[in-house]
Order: sequence, then structure tokens, then C-alpha cells
Amino acid sequence: MDNKKLTIAELTEQMHALVRSKGWYEADSKRPQTPRNLAVSLSIEAAEILEHFQFTDEINDREELGHELADVLLYLLQLASVSGIDLEDAVLRKIEVNKGRSWEE
Repeated sequence: MDNKKLTIAELTEQMHALVRSKGWYEADSKRPQTPRNLAVSLSIEAAEILEHFQFTDEINDREELGHELADVLLYLLQLASVSGIDLEDAVLRKIEVNKGRSWEE
């Protein structure tokens, strides 16, 4: 595996290549890649992360947790892309918003 660091755009293109190779962007796909379906899938994958911490604060299987985190990132990249959202720009803008926020206890 190449250890080259990829940009968000490069990761997104690799994700699209995978999805295209599986035929999931085809009109007759049994896995329509709509924003709604991607949001549902993202939520399901995020919930699978919680399974790793059910009844424990320890990370017992770091590799498997990494797989679940990667699934979340892939769905997030795809959802942003098919929704026409520049995720890098959205993240940078949100960081600026959060700089001006305060979280009171």
C-alpha cells in the first residue's frame, strides 16, 4: 500500500472509482447512491463505531475500528460529493464558525 497522503479530492475520486466499479451508479443498481440512501448508510456505519465501545472505554480491536471509521469517511465523502458540497471548504468554514462559539457547561 502506498503511504502517500491523499487530498480530500483524491480520496473522493478513489471512492467514486470503487462505486463505479461495483455498478452502484447505474440507473438499475440495487444500491441507488442517492443523498438519502448515503445519509442512512453513513448513520448506520457511525452506529457500528459505537459497538466497539459498548460496555467498555477500551479499544479492543483497533484494526476493525479503523475499518468502521473508514466506512464513515467513505460515505461522508460520497454524500458530500453527490450533494455538490465542497467538503474541504465546508470543514474550513465550520472551523471558523466554531472559533467564535462558546460551549458553556
